[in-house]
Amino acid sequence: MREHTAPRGRSATSMDAMNSTDLQHPGTRRAFRTVRRLVLAYLGISVVTLAAAIALRDHHTVVNAPVLVRGTIVVAGAALTLLMTVRAANGSRGAFRRLRILSAVMIVAIATIIALPGTFPVWMKVEQGVCGLVLLGVAAVVNGRHLRSVFARL
Repeated sequence: MREHTAPRGRSATSMDAMNSTDLQHPGTRRAFRTVRRLVLAYLGISVVTLAAAIALRDHHTVVNAPVLVRGTIVVAGAALTLLMTVRAANGSRGAFRRLRILSAVMIVAIATIIALPGTFPVWMKVEQGVCGLVLLGVAAVVNGRHLRSVFARL
């Protein structure tokens, strides 16, 4: 069994107190509440989109194979983003770092999907645009000064 050790110059007790204080700060709680709501919206939109795509899968002019594949990947990515959000809100520095990276990467992937000619129907590009705007909000909050400074101290 591994023993938890504090970084050099900090006792485990002072580190726990700082973690708790920083994570309970009203600004931190508000930021994570905003991120959680945005990520839940992203997940909800993604699930509804995938369910609609599955229901309409026999209408090949509306739903093609790339739509089903992309829809599945987006739901999985949204669920992973929610997991990272919850873990980061509980003080996981690694989850916070992954949340920052994942939100930025997904915005780039969405921009690529929108820019690709012909592969995806217009309705999915619009849905992806909405998801991209939601993720832009996530990226703005998690890359904001307050949360970055909280996790720099953890």
